[in-house]
This record gives sequence, structure tokens and C-alpha cells, in this order.
Amino acid sequence: MTETIISSATREVTIGFDQPFVIIGERINPTGRKLLAAEMAEGNYSRVESDTIAQVEAGAHMLDVNAGIPLADEPKILAEVVRLVQSLTDVPLSIDSSIVAALESGLGVYQGKALVNSVTGEEDRLETVLPLVKKHGAAVVAISNDETGISEDPDVRFAVARKIVQRAADYGIPASDVVVDPLVMPIGALGTAGRQVLSLVRRLREELKVNTTCGASNFSFGLPNRHGLNSAFLSMIIGAGMTSAITNPLHDPEMTGVMGANVVLGHDQNCAKWIGKFREPAAEGAEGAGGRREGRRRRRG
Repeated sequence: MTETIISSATREVTIGFDQPFVIIGERINPTGRKLLAAEMAEGNYSRVESDTIAQVEAGAHMLDVNAGIPLADEPKILAEVVRLVQSLTDVPLSIDSSIVAALESGLGVYQGKALVNSVTGEEDRLETVLPLVKKHGAAVVAISNDETGISEDPDVRFAVARKIVQRAADYGIPASDVVVDPLVMPIGALGTAGRQVLSLVRRLREELKVNTTCGASNFSFGLPNRHGLNSAFLSMIIGAGMTSAITNPLHDPEMTGVMGANVVLGHDQNCAKWIGKFREPAAEGAEGAGGRREGRRRRRG
């Protein structure tokens, strides 16, 4: 079975078919967060610090780090944030940027084997990002779109993923170090989005034998009770074979869906994590009283 190993200086995380689902915390990202963007642009990383600690405490196995701020020095900021986050936690990182110079800067200071987020099927991206991934011994997220954009046809998205995996191999990057993002469409806009991505994830697992990830919250965009829907989506997509997701670990419904899927698939040995999270402590004296009552019932029987 395919395993993608990502590491910090002292900890490894394995993304794999027979492994518990990997949560990649999404919150260190200024996109759509005006206050965080303004603070990061000014060199104020206090919110980055609190988001780092909160996500790890909530159960994130990895953290995605993005510094995409318009008109800011993204390479400088990304390197500073990578250093800071690695000083606060030993969970591995996904270094996230659309700017190659920023990826280079972040990888240059990273300690361990990072996940690069991301490469697409566009020729210029393949020719600039894949050599960088190889140079730094990283793994990479392969996003299933190319020069033609994002196709609503899952067969087209599969073909793009296959192309990226093949081109990565040309650069000496094994399929085990390519984590495919099949692109989750909003179900509110495309009614077949759920069935499409479930089928696509199965094909990626069975035919390309690659691990997968996604931006899980995209699925519920524009709909009410997004957390409930995201939880259902995550449970089902994990059952179809997805092995990781970039999401917010501070949302309890989503984390419960992931934990439940791990139990169903046998990836939570003896249900230990589920029991540890949800078993209510017995009230003082309740066990003894319960035992005496049960004993009396047995004697009467």
C-alpha cells in the first residue's frame, strides 16, 4: 500500500491507505482573513502563534502554512512563519504558495521533509515546481487542473492527475510522494459533485495508487449547516479512499466525522481514540452502586 511520509525534524506523519486519516490544519492562511493578513504583512505573528497551538491541541496532524498577501513580500513572510511554527510545534508542515520564489524560501528554512502545496498540470508549473520538490526531497500536492481550468468532468480531472504523476516520475519523484487533490466541487452548485468525487477518489487509489487530499469545506460552500454537511462528506470520502484533508480541526462536527470513519475502517485500534474522546467519566460511586444493582438482578433471576 502507498505511504507518503512527511516529517519535521523530530516527527513523522504517514499518509496512507491503511493509516488513520490525516488532518492538515488550514488556519495559517490569510486568504479571506483580513485581520490576519494585515498582521502578517506588518510582521505581527501573534495570531499565527495562537492558531498553531490551537490547531495542534485540537488534533491536527500537520499544518498548512500560507502567506499569500497581496503586495507583501511573500517569500520573506513565508520563511519567517515556517521558522516560527517549527519553533512552536513538531508537527510536519505543508508549505503553501502559488509563487515559486515563496515555495523556495519556505523550503529553504524548513527542517524535515515538507509537503509542497501545490503543483497543477500546467506546463510552466510542472517545469518550475517539480524540480524544486526534487531538490528539497519533499512531497507534493498535485491539483487536478491545467491550462484549460477546472473541468466538471471527473475523467478529465483523473487524466490531469495521471499526467502530473507521470511527469513527477520523470523528475525522480515517486508516486508515493504525490498526493492528489481531485478538486471538490460545491454540491450546492453541482448536484453530481458528491458522486463524482467519490468515484474519482476510488480511481485514484485503485488505478494510480496515490494518496489524496482536498479542501474539505469547499463541498458545503453556500449551504446552511455547513459543519454537519462537511462531517457527512468527510466520513463518506474517507470510506471511498481519501487519506488526508486540509480542514479546520477546531470544528467538532468535522473531527467527529473523521474519528468515526477511522473507527469504521479499523484505523482506531480498539476504538481507543474514540473512547478517550467521548466516554463520560462515571459519577462518583456510580460503578459500585451499579455493580450492586446488577448483582441483585442476577440473584433474582
